Amino acid sequence: MWVRSTLAYRASFVMTAAANFMVTAFDFVTIMLMFTHVDALAGYSLPEVALLYGTSATAFGLSDLLMGSVERLGRRVRDGTLDTLLVRPVPVLAQIAADRFALRRVGRLTQGLVVLGYALVSVDVDWTPLKVLMLPLMVLTGAAIFGAVFVAGAAFQFWAQDASQVQHAFTYGGTTLLQYPPAVFAKELVRGVTFVVPLAFVSWLPTLYVLDRDYPLGLPSWAAFLGPAVACGCLVLAGLAWRTGLRSYRSTGS
Repeated sequence: MWVRSTLAYRASFVMTAAANFMVTAFDFVTIMLMFTHVDALAGYSLPEVALLYGTSATAFGLSDLLMGSVERLGRRVRDGTLDTLLVRPVPVLAQIAADRFALRRVGRLTQGLVVLGYALVSVDVDWTPLKVLMLPLMVLTGAAIFGAVFVAGAAFQFWAQDASQVQHAFTYGGTTLLQYPPAVFAKELVRGVTFVVPLAFVSWLPTLYVLDRDYPLGLPSWAAFLGPAVACGCLVLAGLAWRTGLRSYRSTGS
């Protein structure tokens, strides 16, 4: 319904999607401007940073397109409109994800794909079958991990009610973090996004495997293939958090 509503005004949709594309493109423009003053960033060339950027931006763009609307849950909890979703014979999470589905977010996804395409053409990599397989695997795995973070953040809003900005710190903030080489950041932060909130499995670990580079924490190269297992674990934990939050809901004013 929301897609049909959006496409009913096609000129408006094209303009908003293009604006979404341009706004997110400024992130990579900033990186390109940085490389006009330096030859490498923590030892990484522009195509290598573009590969980090493209994989994380594409994974996040896909997740944001499908699950980004769950951040509206806090508003529904505050005004009590979540009650209307509970009486429908459809999973509440699916309804929340489809609520005011913003097709314009395809602009962010497209921008990530464009940068990823540039990186694949420009980067100097000795491609093997495993490395080729790693590309679609890391995008899908990354989208699943970001989706789990979206759901866990939405579950937190059952209690906090107005915590969308906290959720943004791990979603939008997380994808910005992953766009730069891990060697740029302190090891404490790298450990946090590897073992606590495992965003490193979105792009850092698999991309460094493709680039034949060592991970700052000294993890073995086969750790790059743990992404699907990590994503499944994140989805299970996010699902448990969602079920717990939904069961604790007592409508507005409680």
